[in-house]
Amino acid sequence: MELNDKLEKLKNKLAKLDNVAIAYSGGVDSNFLLKVAKDVLDKKVVAITLNAMMHSKKEINEAKKYANEFGVKHLVIDIDNLEVDEFIENKKDRCYHCKKYVFNTIKKIAKDNNIEYVLDGTNIDDLGDYRPGLKALEELNIISPLKECNLTKKDIRVLSKEMGLKTYNKPAFACLATRVPYNTRITEELLTKIEMSEQYLADLGFNQFRVRVHENIARIEVGFDEIDKFFIKEVLKNTSNKFKEFGFEYVTLDMNGYEMGSMNKDISN
Repeated sequence: MELNDKLEKLKNKLAKLDNVAIAYSGGVDSNFLLKVAKDVLDKKVVAITLNAMMHSKKEINEAKKYANEFGVKHLVIDIDNLEVDEFIENKKDRCYHCKKYVFNTIKKIAKDNNIEYVLDGTNIDDLGDYRPGLKALEELNIISPLKECNLTKKDIRVLSKEMGLKTYNKPAFACLATRVPYNTRITEELLTKIEMSEQYLADLGFNQFRVRVHENIARIEVGFDEIDKFFIKEVLKNTSNKFKEFGFEYVTLDMNGYEMGSMNKDISN
């Protein structure tokens, strides 16, 4: 299907919905979906962002900024994932329980605002990774119009650029809990260490990165085209010292560079 045909299909699908609430992170996918929904439905769109420990403050602030630029009503609700035992225990189905909790909350907020339909930004490429959270979306009847219109991540970036969206080249970003190996207990302290470490890398100018945690070891993944930035002794030394200030005992650099879903390598669906 041609790219413009996919976009028209998306617009037609949205036009059939009376009013919608969009689970909004401010990332590439949800930002694109929010803009198209705003263009089609105007004031019948509400963006809902859940502010939790699993999300960095930077991501929340960017979501607020983008929604404001679109002129969309934006609800930012504080929640505590650490109330969910399955999230803390961090078994391989963590994402399922987390999504269930998150989208039950969003559905309740939508209902309180007399909104019938809840949408999310899942795209067709998301089906290729281990994502137990997708099952929760199905069970809760969450609509994923980007997926239904066969839009890939590349499609969304291309269309976002054509529409002048600032997120067209925004690096992929996921829940901070994805940096923690399964069966390692998730705590507020651990998520805070990860957030501070990743913000430090962002401040150094790195574009695509993750700080994976293995007990007291921080394993840094950066885009393969950016690894050479660490060849400078000062950068290596300062990064190591800073991460140790954050609470890590050892700091390592993954020679393979950034790899999406690298914590899921040994997981079978």
